[in-house]
Amino acid sequence: MAAYTRMAYYKDQGRVYKGTVKDVPGFDPEKDAAALRKAMKGLGTDEDVLIDVLVGRSNEQRQKIAECYKSQYGLDLCEDIQSEVSGSYETLLTALLCPADKYDAREICKALKGAGTSENVLIEILASRPKPCIQLLKKVYQEENGRGLEDDIKSDTSGYFARVLVSLLQAKRDDPSFIDHAEAKKDAKIIFDAGEKICGTDEEAIIAILCTESRPQLLQVFQEYQNLAGKSIEDSLKRETSGTLEDVLLAIVACIRDPPTYFAEQLYCAMKGAGTDENTVIRVVVSRSEIDLEDIKAAVKRKYGTTLHTMIQGDIGGYIGKALLKLCGGND
Repeated sequence: MAAYTRMAYYKDQGRVYKGTVKDVPGFDPEKDAAALRKAMKGLGTDEDVLIDVLVGRSNEQRQKIAECYKSQYGLDLCEDIQSEVSGSYETLLTALLCPADKYDAREICKALKGAGTSENVLIEILASRPKPCIQLLKKVYQEENGRGLEDDIKSDTSGYFARVLVSLLQAKRDDPSFIDHAEAKKDAKIIFDAGEKICGTDEEAIIAILCTESRPQLLQVFQEYQNLAGKSIEDSLKRETSGTLEDVLLAIVACIRDPPTYFAEQLYCAMKGAGTDENTVIRVVVSRSEIDLEDIKAAVKRKYGTTLHTMIQGDIGGYIGKALLKLCGGND
């Protein structure tokens, strides 16, 4: 399967997406490679050039710049950048240079690596990516790590949480076709019977539906559930599940309902209160910049009464803040 751009597999989801980063007309990779080399050659680094070139180009164009950089100078662009900058700023710039499929694989590898597991990263990526992206993610993870992602997830997570992640990894969600209203009513009743109607919860029944049905079908299931239970499926999941299982099931529902609102919530939580989770901000902004970051910005404003620009400006300074603001586009 060929490598994909960040937009390629989102065009068949029945939605119009609006990213903040697009291909630059009149793109000249040799000129950009020369500008980057000049910015990093000798003493000091011209940070503004790094930001203007790397943030101002699409992911596909950045790959061409990196190829030209290596052919013209015999140097690896990513390695040169790592030698010039550090910390979260380095994390951001290297993320911009990474192809989308490899970026997801590497973020998951980091989440599984070392002591403890970053469950929020696993949830965010596996609950939000469409089927073709999951299929390629598994392939790239195997190539980069010499072992299967499913095996690594099984060894680092447990219980029904692990089973949900493994189910999502199978990438068996039905493709959008038509809505079967009778089946939606049946599935809504199955979920109701598995949770609200009985003492305890039949997690398997809920997982099977949430991890395999298409987005249009699940939206109808959610509506039928509301009609049947008199409450949203989210309210029932919060009551019937807990911990990481609750987190992943709610993330699946949120991504089915409206991905931009889900990512707006991730960004808000990463920047609210004391301290900022810069890794989450970087991951979401970079990975959604060519897909739906404009929609995420609108969701932030609608849900929280502020702008993403204002949030970043108030929480993240320096060159990393400047680069993130440029990735986000205008303050609207």
